[in-house]
Amino acid sequence: MRSKVAAIFDRINEGDYSAMVDALAPAFEYRFHGEHALGGRRTTVAAMNRWWQRIFRLLPGVRFDIREVLVDGSPWRTRVAVRAEVAGELPGGALYRNTVFQFLTLAWGRVTSVETLEDLQVLEAALHAVGDAGNAEALADPETD
Repeated sequence: MRSKVAAIFDRINEGDYSAMVDALAPAFEYRFHGEHALGGRRTTVAAMNRWWQRIFRLLPGVRFDIREVLVDGSPWRTRVAVRAEVAGELPGGALYRNTVFQFLTLAWGRVTSVETLEDLQVLEAALHAVGDAGNAEALADPETD
């Protein structure tokens, strides 16, 4: 499971989020904490695709560096915790850097639940920098379904 998580983040770092979306179970919930352009709850593949597309528009070149993956449970209910460093260039050359924690639940290898947390003050400051540089989407409501 650790290598599978790392492989998915490697693909995301290459600009391909499809492996993450493909790992979702038919019924899932993806929740990103906070009331900001990346926050909210999604339960459909269409909403997840729109959300990932928004991330790459707001933070082009964003990269995830996996620091730790913890796995527990049985194949019918596996729990995974991921700690990653996220970084990307902001308009004007400033660097966005944050720590992301993800908590996942899988059933038979398919993701049924994801909860994502990071330092919201740092994220919101980055989104404001993107918005102040002219990308109004950075200050938009969350992309949900």
